Amino acid sequence: MESALLEEIPSLDLADFRSGDPERKNRFVQQLGEAYQSIGFVALKNHGLSDEQTKRLYNDVQAFFSLPDEQKLRYENPALAGQRGYVGKGKEHAKGRNTGDLKEFYHVGQVVDDPTDPVASEYPDNIWPAEVPSFQQSTTEAYKTLEAAGTDVLRAIALYLQLPENYFDDKVRNGNSILRQIHYFPIENPDAVPADAVRAAEHGDINLITLLMGASADGLQVLRRDGKWIPITALPDQIVVNVGDMLQRLTNGVLKSTIHRVVNPPREKMNSSRYSVPFFMHPRSEMSLAALENCITPDNPKQQPDVTAGEFLNERLIELGLKKK
Repeated sequence: MESALLEEIPSLDLADFRSGDPERKNRFVQQLGEAYQSIGFVALKNHGLSDEQTKRLYNDVQAFFSLPDEQKLRYENPALAGQRGYVGKGKEHAKGRNTGDLKEFYHVGQVVDDPTDPVASEYPDNIWPAEVPSFQQSTTEAYKTLEAAGTDVLRAIALYLQLPENYFDDKVRNGNSILRQIHYFPIENPDAVPADAVRAAEHGDINLITLLMGASADGLQVLRRDGKWIPITALPDQIVVNVGDMLQRLTNGVLKSTIHRVVNPPREKMNSSRYSVPFFMHPRSEMSLAALENCITPDNPKQQPDVTAGEFLNERLIELGLKKK
């Protein structure tokens, strides 16, 4: 479907999907699917996060990143390939680049509450900063709320793809999802950083979908299919939800994992911080990303070889510089 070129991402209301009204629900499914076929992004309200939750989380995130670097580094464990705890400044770079992004971040991952689920052995324990005692509660609350919203978005995607509504449910239950708290740190001397260094170089996300809590400053841009970069803007009560590479691969390119980036602010504002909190929704590692049969047609033949989500993630962590071969 070649839809019109958009100047901004569509805004949707998750309450329509959750309403119990078949007409509202179906309209949400169609609008979401059309947006994901064209630009790959939507802004979503009524996602479940309250203003109070969001405020507590951001207070804790800012408190952690305001610690001295030597204290933050206590929570970095290179053996975990960045999957839990702190990842220091410039450690991650976009696929195909060598220059590190101008950011530092902290990862909170899945906690499996079912001791009989074998996936529990795959996940390392979370790491909690002692200096911010409420960090565990605020990040865990946000994790669970965004995971629930993401599950409903995936249910809508399943309906759009003419699959059973619960198609993704067992695939994302206890999935390898990550809540990432990002600090794009101040640059006191712009001349001291590499000329090609940016806050987040152009990239596609690895996972099924990403749910991004409101960023604290402008800079997020998405690459439209005509090659134009357009700004991503969301109202304070919205989150941004986009397709990741795993979902694009599963749908044989029907749903678009659109390239996006976070550009540097004007030189006079580079000495200011920017914070954002994306929730990267991953399936369980054994999920097959083989193209869905109903997404393969004579006009759209199968594009990628079969791979599991775990194999794909491992490959990308190496490409991002977080894991050694």
